[in-house]
Amino acid sequence: MRRLFAVVALLAGFLLVPTRSDAAVVNVAPWATATASYTSPWENVAAINDGVDPSRSNDLRNRRWGTWPQAGEQWALLTWPSAQTISSAQVYFFDDGGGVREPVSWRLQSWDGAAYADIPAAYPVTVDGYVTASFPAVTTTRLRIVLESGKAAVGLLEVKAFADTAAAQSGWNPPAALVTPLDEVWRHTESGDRDPYGFRNFGWDQIMANGGSINYCVRWDSPAPVSAELRDRIHAALGRSFGKWMNVMAGHDGWPYAEVPVKVVGWAVRDRATLQWDDDSVDVYVGDMRENAPQCAEPCGRFFNQSGAYPDCPGGASHHYDMSLWLTAGMDGGAGGDWGQRVGSEYLVDNLGSDDIHILLHEIGHGFGLDDFYDWTPTGQCCFLMKAGTATSITEFDAWMLRDLWRHLKSRYGY
Repeated sequence: MRRLFAVVALLAGFLLVPTRSDAAVVNVAPWATATASYTSPWENVAAINDGVDPSRSNDLRNRRWGTWPQAGEQWALLTWPSAQTISSAQVYFFDDGGGVREPVSWRLQSWDGAAYADIPAAYPVTVDGYVTASFPAVTTTRLRIVLESGKAAVGLLEVKAFADTAAAQSGWNPPAALVTPLDEVWRHTESGDRDPYGFRNFGWDQIMANGGSINYCVRWDSPAPVSAELRDRIHAALGRSFGKWMNVMAGHDGWPYAEVPVKVVGWAVRDRATLQWDDDSVDVYVGDMRENAPQCAEPCGRFFNQSGAYPDCPGGASHHYDMSLWLTAGMDGGAGGDWGQRVGSEYLVDNLGSDDIHILLHEIGHGFGLDDFYDWTPTGQCCFLMKAGTATSITEFDAWMLRDLWRHLKSRYGY
């Protein structure tokens, strides 16, 4: 969709470059693909590694994996494209007090290339919190969580698998068939209207300035009411979508973060009554208008303060936002850039349960500098997310385009 960036002279801000470490034990579960022995039609196995920490075992706000009405031995499987060296795992059991209960027992299995083998460890069972299993490191491409049920079905809310990724970093090694089209894309980027080397407000810059995270503010340009539950589902969907791009960076070419947390710090609305909650979990901006739409406070926005200082932000720098999620009633398509993403409010709400909210994913790609492909196509490529209308998820070519941007820009962050 459309790409909108500020055409202004930018000041280089103070940059927080993360400290390198010889050890990098991180949760690699979000990098994996999740499958299962059985999934209830209304549940989603992708919930188990979406990076959302549950509030309790009967979490009603976020996605879950459950097997009702199937009982007995059930399993969920994490599969990685390359081997991971894992030394511990955490699981959070789904228990609704009725048809889905915590298991009688559980265990982990690793794939040895020919069969699954049990991993010896202590496997505690409890609800309303993570349980941890630690064991001598195993190297595998598949980790299976096997649950033994009682009379009820079983399920999981979240799984974390911890691996030492320090030795697992890969360099620039795209598939041979992608070398030429990737070079074409970069040459096209260099010849564009915006100098990629001089522009200093890409998503890369924002993440690095924060030390590995990103903040958002939601511009709710709709009269539809927003409950606390809907708010939290929107936050979770944004985090999952942003995380899909970050997952393809993890472990590649010196990228320093296994996960990039997304925090929504504020909402902007025309009328406070639209927001049907009274907690103080986010800042609320009422009646501040820009482009005839609610606007989060400009003194708190990085787009307006690219020096990285927020002296006039009411809550201070911790309440600043790097990007906006602008949700507009009745809008088709989308727009994206260093300022954030704009999509239809109805479109997003209707797709909160989808694994791939493809318009939002496409617009997030623009925030990192990925271009549109309306008038040309790289050699040998036909269908990929950034070529609007040809794919609905991040493809291998999209992933390597993002990695190529990092390859060309990482030196300015000391990598």
